[in-house]
Amino acid sequence: MSNFHSTKVFSLAELGWNNRFQQQLTLDEWQTYMPARVVAQHKTELQLLTQQGPLTIKAPIDSTVHDTRLTVGDWLLLDSQHNLYRRLSRSSVFRRKAVGGKLEQQLIAANVDTVLIVSSLNDDFNLNRLERYLVLAHEAGAEPVVVLTKADLCTTQQKQQCIAQLHSLNNLLMVVALNALDAEVKQQLAPWCKIGQTLALLGSSGVGKSTLVNTLLGENSQQTQTIREDDSKGHHTTTGRSLHILPGQTGIVLDTPGMRELQLANSEQGIAETFRDILQLANQCKFSDCKHDNEPGCAVQLAIEQGELTSRRLSSYLKLQREDVINSATLAQRRSQDRKREKFYRSVQSDMKRLKNR
Repeated sequence: MSNFHSTKVFSLAELGWNNRFQQQLTLDEWQTYMPARVVAQHKTELQLLTQQGPLTIKAPIDSTVHDTRLTVGDWLLLDSQHNLYRRLSRSSVFRRKAVGGKLEQQLIAANVDTVLIVSSLNDDFNLNRLERYLVLAHEAGAEPVVVLTKADLCTTQQKQQCIAQLHSLNNLLMVVALNALDAEVKQQLAPWCKIGQTLALLGSSGVGKSTLVNTLLGENSQQTQTIREDDSKGHHTTTGRSLHILPGQTGIVLDTPGMRELQLANSEQGIAETFRDILQLANQCKFSDCKHDNEPGCAVQLAIEQGELTSRRLSSYLKLQREDVINSATLAQRRSQDRKREKFYRSVQSDMKRLKNR
């Protein structure tokens, strides 16, 4: 649960309001409508925080009207009757391909400044999975920080090895190793926990996201479970996305459920940013359409031979690239079909109106 039930009234700045959102409003809108931030989302209602206090409104029935497809973290403008007037343009937005065979993208969160990609320092640590989360963060437009939990359960050498592997992906990548139960967590994450700054926690089930949220909040707001001893895997705890206002004016944190399936779509920019080293090498290949396999003059394969690049990283890049191309094409085809269907329906409705008016 998010702490929107608190009797404390928060200022807009404490809720994450800044000049980017202010500049989207006309003077008339600022005087007429009330800004509200989505802190929790359910099938039929939205739970909001405003500078007047918490508020619950009905979720829009038609998500296509006025671009009202909403998600946790969105900023809305409400009229005096608490009806939705419009959603403000987002500073960042996290999306993924909907799970299963659904041909659509699922919104995860909006207006996030920093994403804490959480992984535990046990069998959960997986570079391929972390690269997938980095793509998601870069595509969304948020700053990624990798948080390695359960640092108290491993040796210093194991911790240093994991950090070194992450820096091999990008030596500028921010990495923090911690014990999610330790009170020092607040100090370790202080650079990203500032008034009005929004953090999102992403990661697999059981890596310690909810424990981390509880430590930051200083209370047991989120239910937690222990890991399984046989395979070091965690239990699924959080079942919904929710915003939490951190105490002492130290930012906002968004907890998310562990994602069993994270399919990429329309993530070309995120892939390019995450695998910038490979793209720089690819520009040096003899052929512009090099597949980085057995072609002569392949700078990528040469880097692997010389130990400057791992075959694992190239394989991860090619896999995510193929997945993104396939899913993006499928979604584009679905959107095209939907537009044709809507055009047909409008045509039928227009014909019916003409016949009725004769």
